[in-house]
Amino acid sequence: MNFFIPGGGWGRSASYVMHRLRRLPDSPERIARGIAAGVAISCTPLFGMHFVSSALVAWALRGNIFASLLATFFGNPFTFPVIAVSAMELGSFLLGVENTLKGKHAIRAFGAVWQELWRNSISVFTSEPVSWQNMAHFGWDVFAPYMLGGTLIGIVCGVPAYFLSLPLIRAYRKRRMKKIQERFEQARKNDPAR
Repeated sequence: MNFFIPGGGWGRSASYVMHRLRRLPDSPERIARGIAAGVAISCTPLFGMHFVSSALVAWALRGNIFASLLATFFGNPFTFPVIAVSAMELGSFLLGVENTLKGKHAIRAFGAVWQELWRNSISVFTSEPVSWQNMAHFGWDVFAPYMLGGTLIGIVCGVPAYFLSLPLIRAYRKRRMKKIQERFEQARKNDPAR
């Protein structure tokens, strides 16, 4: 059961992730670039590869890879429907094609492609024929518009994520250093040996 629900609960897990993000040993600029990479990649249809993709983009931008992995949670069950519909509509408009697939049909298309990939991969060991019918339909009707629209939406979300997170990280670090200095000064005043 702990595989699906953390032993300490979701609140404790979220608190731990935020604690780790605040304590990353890197410059605020690199952390903010990592956050921007993770947010941007979470808007793309690279399901199952968001972690790898965000790490590669963060590396290319010289951002913090761990921050990019944490920022991929920008894409979650609450935001994915909005991202998917927006990306499909924008991508279809830019490609000049009519978007005939609505949200739930696009999700079904992803499922059909994964099933087809699975059947084709095990067909090597069975006598079942290989079929790429769903993949061909999926590539132009779903993936291309979603990827184009998702990339643009990712950039539109990632750039503000950088500019919003950078001053927050700097302010947090400044406040933390001030508290450490105050504790140090208090300890010096209370030390009878001095």
